Amino acid sequence: MANGSEDDARDRPRFPVVPLAAAPTAEISDPGRILGEEIAAARGYRAQAKAANTLRAYTSDWNQFEGWCDERGVDPLPARPEAVATYLAALAMADKADTTVGRHLAAIGWKHRQDGHVAPVQRDVRMVIADTLAGIRREARARPSARKAAITASELAAMIAVADGQGTRTIRDRAIMALGLAAALRRSELVALEWRDVELVEEGLKLTLRHSKTDQEGEGQVIAVPAGKTLRPVERLKAWLAVRGGGAGPLFYQIDPQGRLTDKPMSDRSIARLIQKYAGLVGLDPGSVGGHSLRAGFLTEASRAGATIAKMQEVSRHKKVEVLLGYVRSAELFDEHAGEGFL
Repeated sequence: MANGSEDDARDRPRFPVVPLAAAPTAEISDPGRILGEEIAAARGYRAQAKAANTLRAYTSDWNQFEGWCDERGVDPLPARPEAVATYLAALAMADKADTTVGRHLAAIGWKHRQDGHVAPVQRDVRMVIADTLAGIRREARARPSARKAAITASELAAMIAVADGQGTRTIRDRAIMALGLAAALRRSELVALEWRDVELVEEGLKLTLRHSKTDQEGEGQVIAVPAGKTLRPVERLKAWLAVRGGGAGPLFYQIDPQGRLTDKPMSDRSIARLIQKYAGLVGLDPGSVGGHSLRAGFLTEASRAGATIAKMQEVSRHKKVEVLLGYVRSAELFDEHAGEGFL
């Protein structure tokens, strides 16, 4: 009986263990087929563990690491901890932000786990990866912040004004700039918007963000955007929708050199380039602004207008109030200055 049980165990299919809430009670007519479907479902759920934007970033980061290893004759998989630490140092030497360096490390670990290997950090008994990363972060804290400057409402109004005419590109660009500031959107959130995410209402519009930096599980967040009197984000978005037309797909499409709409979404880098282009046209330093400047502009203007932290947080969706307080302090830097009465 003991030998028979061992033979039976060897004959059973081997598969990843997936915890079940309750054992199935119904009679199974085709165990092999049902097991195959369940394994496929488990793989599908595992694939959804990371947000789509995160997976794209991890894939890109892994490809860069693989290329670096290939150029230097180093094995990328499984990678030695010393090789990973050296790669992180190379990224820092290329002036990559410490957060970017950390994401590359996470991507390397993710790829190892996906392919059934132990992540390098878990094999790093000498802690060369941890020490290297700590040194990179310490040096980054010692450097001046490279945060992009906020674009104020008046500056954005001037930028929108120079995006003159009724061409497809200028209509789109005006809508992107006005909506980006009005909803305090990150550039990744702007390009991820779809046509179905816009609901026009009497007061303005409701914008649904299905994924964002602070909503990795995709629960969805709804932002109210007033019609406005100066930047007029709703009016500008309506003008773009009249050009774009209805139907599923990205809210903001790429436009080819001939001014024709494509069926491809814009990239987040194209948002930054767009903002820098119009900033330069109104005399701002293009190098000092970028995709984050619209979001920072909303928070700075809201603080100056006396908005409460809670109301600012409704739009910005910051999880940590400390981050918002940084914008408030910046906006109020000269208010009731200690030297105002005698300088």
